[in-house]
Amino acid sequence: MAEQVERRPVLTREAVFAAALALIDTDGVDALSMRRLGRALGHDPMRLYRHVASKDALLDGVVELVMAELRVPASDDWEQALRRTAHSFRAIALAHPHVVPLLVTRPLATPLGRRPPGTLRPLEELLELFVSSGFSERAALHACRLSMGFLYGHVLNELQEHVDEPEEIDDVLRLGLYRLPLHEFPRLRSLAGELAAYDGARELDEGLDVLLAGLRARR
Repeated sequence: MAEQVERRPVLTREAVFAAALALIDTDGVDALSMRRLGRALGHDPMRLYRHVASKDALLDGVVELVMAELRVPASDDWEQALRRTAHSFRAIALAHPHVVPLLVTRPLATPLGRRPPGTLRPLEELLELFVSSGFSERAALHACRLSMGFLYGHVLNELQEHVDEPEEIDDVLRLGLYRLPLHEFPRLRSLAGELAAYDGARELDEGLDVLLAGLRARR
């Protein structure tokens, strides 16, 4: 009886990006290499270049894959649609925290017209939401920039919220603020309770209240 030969899965562009995302989710961007990705896929790393031209193209593909999860709901209530979009973006960021720096920095390396289409679709959908809700095209573009800038800033801040000693009861000890000299950082030390009670979803909504009020006035 002939011995069966185990067939490796067919290598596709989609499989390459999915495996790269899985590696980044587990170990961070710095751990991603073509050699390690090839091992994860069970293929010679050189074969990956049939599907991605470079490491930069690989990172762009990962960003596009993650941003494909973000959809802007079509709605007559633009404020509610923007809130839902913001919370969806936060959920994506928390699911892929190691990708967040890429979401923020990769666009800096590429002109708008050369970015992967999937990374631009949320922008197109937001523009359509604002224009169809009564904003001028210029005001809609300004609203998009403000909205995305706020969301990037929020998720970066939220991902920095770490508890130093979770078993401690005292908030100064839990957050490790006792390491900061009181005479140099009195405000931070005095806000230990507020810092320890941080709620990312609530903070997002409070920020959206301010953002929406400003956009409402410019509509």
